[in-house]
Amino acid sequence: MSAATTPYLRLLTTTQLAFNIGFYAVLPYLATHLGTGLGMTGWLVGLVLGLRTFSQQGLFVIGGALTDRYGPRPVVLAGCALRIAGFGWLAVAGSTATVIGAVVLTGFAAALFSPAVESETAREAVRHEQLTGTPRARVLARFSAAGQAGAFLGPLLGSLLLLLDDGFRAACLAGVLVFTAVLAGHALLMPRRAPVHRTGARGSLRQVLTRRPFLLLCLVYSGYLIAYNQLYLSLPAEVEAATGSQTALGRLFALSSLLVVCVQLPLTRWSADRVTPRTALVTGLATVAAGFAAVPLAPAGPAGLLPATSLVVLLTLGQMLLVPAARGLVPDLVEDRHLGLATGALSSVSGLAVLGGSAATGALLDAPAPLRWAALAAVPLTGAVLALALPPGAPAKREKIPEAITSVTQSPEGARGTGAGLLPLRGDYSPVRHQRPADP
Repeated sequence: MSAATTPYLRLLTTTQLAFNIGFYAVLPYLATHLGTGLGMTGWLVGLVLGLRTFSQQGLFVIGGALTDRYGPRPVVLAGCALRIAGFGWLAVAGSTATVIGAVVLTGFAAALFSPAVESETAREAVRHEQLTGTPRARVLARFSAAGQAGAFLGPLLGSLLLLLDDGFRAACLAGVLVFTAVLAGHALLMPRRAPVHRTGARGSLRQVLTRRPFLLLCLVYSGYLIAYNQLYLSLPAEVEAATGSQTALGRLFALSSLLVVCVQLPLTRWSADRVTPRTALVTGLATVAAGFAAVPLAPAGPAGLLPATSLVVLLTLGQMLLVPAARGLVPDLVEDRHLGLATGALSSVSGLAVLGGSAATGALLDAPAPLRWAALAAVPLTGAVLALALPPGAPAKREKIPEAITSVTQSPEGARGTGAGLLPLRGDYSPVRHQRPADP
């Protein structure tokens, strides 16, 4: 068994893979369905996409609070059930009101599912780091790579289903089948973990949101998420303007996902050992900004796709640097008992930013290209400047751990999330003292 994983971490990673296959079989083609299939205007398409992101990212804080209160298992199962209902509704929605209802339901489903899985993964990554010395960023990068593998396979599945007469509906129903399988699998395999925190959500939220470094991280992450959302808004418009159709869009999404699958782990292995989390954040955001700036400067190239390809490659490289660093910082900036809430709050603050930013960037679709891409580049560049005020952190150093301690994470008890508990999370970035954790 690899030192970088445990059976329970593999379960969580597989969860991310399957969930993203069903999700990305539909999402890349949603804007075209709304605009071409249902005749929505550009600003309305942007608003609907923003509502979807807000109902997901903006409501993560609810899923995180519920995870802290009731444990991850019931929240994950509820999220799967709602995602099944939402995609089934989207398959038959034909009006603006029903489409909005369906996308909000699918977003809220992820707002339950994702913070439960992500906070549990972060908690296990920290525990594994403390026991084995494996940097948490590597574990989180493996989780991210699995998600991107799903994002790679999902659009391919969706593009095949779009060849059918009613392709978008078929893609939605395929998503329903995938989420049904995820629900069944987790009902059988996900362990019942005792809740971490049972005090009032209002007091917990106050404690989380009064931590200034965490709030700054939320603001920095907002710049990234606004930029990332352009893969579903500005990128389709660029591809259609360059080629006359969106046929190449699926290949560009596949390129992004393939880059993450192939490059994420070695890149994170290098950055986790050599650069600080703050450096990774700043460099990643600057790389994303360069991707937007390159679009009006790059020549058309073969088939007119070089600008769009440059955007996808640079945005993906920036994402691979900054996301594991940002997620890995969260356990250091909040108490462990608030980890689910903080994981949700990070995405909720970003979701609020995307809700406002999507309508604004949707309006930019009619602006001159140099102005549009310069404005988009300014968003992650501002985030990079703000990230300079975060604590620098320190690159993780792998240490050799005695076999007796390493075996704790490889035991069936550790895989089920029972037995040994977490060491107290660090409030600073001092080296971890490896010792056997106390009982919960």
